[in-house]
Amino acid sequence: MAKKRLGVGFIGAGFITRFHIRSWVGVRDADILGIVSRTKERAEEAAALARKLNVGQARVYDSITEMVADPAIDALWICSPNYTRLEVMEEIVDALARGKGELVGVTCEKPLGRNVKEARRMLELVEQAGLLDGYLENQVFAPAVVRGKELIWKRGVPLCGRPYLARAAEEHSGPHEPWFWDGTLQGGGVLNDMMCHSVEEARFMLTPPGKPRQALTPVRLTAYATCLKWQRPDYARQLSQQSQGQTDYLRRPAEDFARSLIEYRDEAGEILVVETTTSWCYVGAGLRLTMELFGPEYSVLVNTLDSSLRVFFSRRVKGEAGEDFVEKQNAETGLMPVIPCEEVEYGYVDENRHMVQSFLAGRRPEENFSDGLNVTELLMTAYMSVEQGRTIEFPPPDLDSYVPAVARGEWNPRR
Repeated sequence: MAKKRLGVGFIGAGFITRFHIRSWVGVRDADILGIVSRTKERAEEAAALARKLNVGQARVYDSITEMVADPAIDALWICSPNYTRLEVMEEIVDALARGKGELVGVTCEKPLGRNVKEARRMLELVEQAGLLDGYLENQVFAPAVVRGKELIWKRGVPLCGRPYLARAAEEHSGPHEPWFWDGTLQGGGVLNDMMCHSVEEARFMLTPPGKPRQALTPVRLTAYATCLKWQRPDYARQLSQQSQGQTDYLRRPAEDFARSLIEYRDEAGEILVVETTTSWCYVGAGLRLTMELFGPEYSVLVNTLDSSLRVFFSRRVKGEAGEDFVEKQNAETGLMPVIPCEEVEYGYVDENRHMVQSFLAGRRPEENFSDGLNVTELLMTAYMSVEQGRTIEFPPPDLDSYVPAVARGEWNPRR
């Protein structure tokens, strides 16, 4: 690029976009200059936040095409809901093909697609447009994860051998927006929404430094999923009220608990194992991320709720519900862990810094749409395992055309 600073536009103005904007305080050589959202009020709020934090003189555009046409915009961050991602990518590519503007690259939040067909099409479109592509999987950029991997592969592996087991879990009390709870819009339930994080973080930890993810070959996968909490009548009624009747978990639930076990082979033919657990029915202080890595004579443990800061409020301290201690916070009194900067802890700062630096250098980011496609392939195989109640050899036939029953609105474990 001739430019030394990247002009960035965001598509979507919800929870995840605001997380990215806050992280930009730690990102150099790029400015947030534009926001597009189907909800104008939200777009204005996100743009105002960017200006308030001095991370760019963001303004609101009426369309994606209009933002592409602005010479100040060099790259786009796709953070709109899952069911809009493919449509968004098609508009970007169409605008570029019609000569409306020029871009260097595009990034996309997880998951890349609601199924393999969508994810593969996202990759095809970005290649068709000749754009650099980044897959926004923040957990592989989390400082504790990166540093833990570095120490193990530098000190433990040369003396004792490679790690062979990785565990990852993400658990909280449920998503923010009604569309997340709708399997047809989101693409599934907690397995699709959060296991994408766990699967990729664990794969990252087991992959030798400097090697592509393809150094590990998936062999077989076993998964389990059910609806433990949110299909109970009282909680189903709560979801219905929160969504003005849109969410009906008595008839059309999505899974709120899921587990998977993935067996890999490395380049030497050694067996490696990844265990993941995800839940929307966890009741604790708030979002809990745990990651573990095990080898012959060492281990790594990351738990985001083992915070360096804790506060205590007695029952006389009455305040409004919020998330100022930790994401998906469940209480405002008692002894609470506080994550001083979630944008750093969860990897958003380093993730966005990497994407910006890669685009400015004209190179493809290390985490890209190919990785997003690989993750989607594993998640869809997990859904196959759940539906068939057996271990699935990877890759299974008809993976590209498969759509999970929950994404078709046809899954109900209590039926």
